[in-house]
Amino acid sequence: MAPAPAPLLTPADAEAAAARLLPADVWDFVRSGAGTERTLTANTTMLDRVSLLPRVLVDVSAVSTAGRLLGSDVPAPMAVAPMAYQRAVHPDGELAAAAGALAAGVPFTVSTFSSVAVEDIAVTGADLWFQLYWLRDRGAVAELVARAEQAGARALMLTVDTPRLGRRLADMRRSFTLPPDVAAAHFSLNAEGVQAGVSALAAQTAALVDPALSWADLDWLRERTSLPLICKGILHPDDAVRAARAGAAAVVVSNHGGRQLDGAAASVTALPAVVTAVRAAVGDKVDVLLDGGVRTGAHLLSALALGADGVLVGRPALWGLALGGATGTARVLGLLRAELEDAMALAGCPDLAAAARLTTIH
Repeated sequence: MAPAPAPLLTPADAEAAAARLLPADVWDFVRSGAGTERTLTANTTMLDRVSLLPRVLVDVSAVSTAGRLLGSDVPAPMAVAPMAYQRAVHPDGELAAAAGALAAGVPFTVSTFSSVAVEDIAVTGADLWFQLYWLRDRGAVAELVARAEQAGARALMLTVDTPRLGRRLADMRRSFTLPPDVAAAHFSLNAEGVQAGVSALAAQTAALVDPALSWADLDWLRERTSLPLICKGILHPDDAVRAARAGAAAVVVSNHGGRQLDGAAASVTALPAVVTAVRAAVGDKVDVLLDGGVRTGAHLLSALALGADGVLVGRPALWGLALGGATGTARVLGLLRAELEDAMALAGCPDLAAAARLTTIH
């Protein structure tokens, strides 16, 4: 008799199961980072190094993880990060991932390079944010913004740390190309052939993304959409303040999951200075979110204690998607919420306000 499958008790359990299930080249596409992966590793390592000082003799008979992101109520302070080409991970791709996010009650961010169109994802009823790469064709930028608005997206997330893709060596060594039935749903792209030592995705992105993105373009975008604007990919506090003063509703402290500059600071390392600078400049008018390395509810609690309003969940959502489509995605997001609730209770935090007051040793 075959042994019973191991129970799925943590997001790490989902990671291990997804690694066994996915083809090796797709797994590397999901897992890997840029260069020697110093920054990829540091994102989680530095979160592991945040220590909390729990409070005691606090009534935690009822613990609420409920919060607000971009002015809307959420059952836990997290949203699914933008991630491209999710049909490489599961046949239903972003449709299933968005449905899982809806079941978990958290926003889902649609990537510019989604393998399902934003209009189709909107049919799931999920709370959608739309992530935007700055394209060389300004008309294509305007068209994507209009499509996101018409599909009912609630926010626009501009990625600001990608003038070009980082050297993702795992993809280069495998000469990675997408499976033949997976493509960018928002564009008509010519399929890139296999070239030794070249990632086809990097070649496609280089042809589309404009490395000249500047603050003036942010002003141009702000004038052309009524959607709340989120700037993702900020590590320096001065950049965060400038984005806030330029009208951003939120900034995401992020190094792109360790997939851009290898050697960039871990997101959580940069977080406290960004929070301090933004709060001094604009108070609580702008949300500060953490992206990168969140793997447990304790990590999420640490981010809150360091001043974040919430986090983006990236790879763990894909692990759940690989295992069970919408159900798997919802299950992993639910595990993070359950772990957060446990951590809050044990730290003496009946609500997120108490979590924000925790003392950290970092």
